[in-house]
Amino acid sequence: MAKSASTKPYLVRAIYEWCVAEKHTPYLLVKIDQNTLAPRAFIKDGKILLNLSPGSIKDLLMGDEAITFTARFNGAPENLYLPISAVEGIYAKENGEGLFFEAKEDQELGSAETKKSPNKPKLTLVKS
Repeated sequence: MAKSASTKPYLVRAIYEWCVAEKHTPYLLVKIDQNTLAPRAFIKDGKILLNLSPGSIKDLLMGDEAITFTARFNGAPENLYLPISAVEGIYAKENGEGLFFEAKEDQELGSAETKKSPNKPKLTLVKS
């Protein structure tokens, strides 16, 4: 069976769109690694928390491999490059609703469940 693409970038985009539609502030939590381009002055405990509200950023691109955009930090524009694998969570500032990802999910989010259960799926009829 061919390896499926990760669902993580799709889920990140979905939560972002939901936050914007509900007029919430989307916050993105990113673990900093050698592939991440973000202002070092704002990194705390190896992570950075970013406000992705449309009024706070420019040129947002949420691809399957990375999230890129421009934001101002202390008045200076910065270009950010955030690999999807470094994203630890995306949620609404106002109520905390969103998704957080485990480290294992970074590598094989889309196929994690199929490796755990080699048995065929089972359906159960539920009567109302």
